Amino acid sequence: FGSSSCFSSSVPLCCIARRRYLEEGKMAQRYQISSDKVAEGAAVPEKVQLKLARNATLAEEKQKAVDAAKKEREEQREALKKRAQEYQKEYAAHEKQLIDLRREAKLGGNFFVEPEAKLLFVVRIKGIIKMSPKPRKVLQLLRLRQLHNGVFLKVNKPILQMLKLVQPYVTYGYPTLKTVRELIYKRGFAKVNKQRIPISDNNIISGNL
Repeated sequence: FGSSSCFSSSVPLCCIARRRYLEEGKMAQRYQISSDKVAEGAAVPEKVQLKLARNATLAEEKQKAVDAAKKEREEQREALKKRAQEYQKEYAAHEKQLIDLRREAKLGGNFFVEPEAKLLFVVRIKGIIKMSPKPRKVLQLLRLRQLHNGVFLKVNKPILQMLKLVQPYVTYGYPTLKTVRELIYKRGFAKVNKQRIPISDNNIISGNL
């Protein structure tokens, strides 16, 4: 095991690991710290005294870590709420502007040209059977390697030309905000430590950016 100095310490390794987790604020609520009580006036061995002092210190550190994590969650939730309200206000202003422009064009007897979409969602609907090398390479460049794979793409001239080459093998459209939100909530995954983890919490993204 190499040097035995790590075993000669008066503090057990499990307590060191537990204290490290408490300091980092991780799993603070999961750690159970035994609350041993001693009868008043009873003789207490030295080892039991050390254990009681250690448990009292760990309980205090745990409470501090829990309070810090709670405060951080409240601040993060408030910031997310404000950001969502700002986005909602921005979307509402954009929709109102489009409505005003449509009404203005109608009153003037003109036609209103809708703004072009900036985002595409492309889904592959056919396999590799009887496919020539060029469309196969284009699908590979678009990251559509398997059947029913889907990707978000920016609307620009190169992307539209590539989609023309693979049009029989894909279907695509312009997603709305509601569609993007539902798709990410249902099928969104993040790559954390080379592992594919479903996005179930904001901490998965904020903690690994």
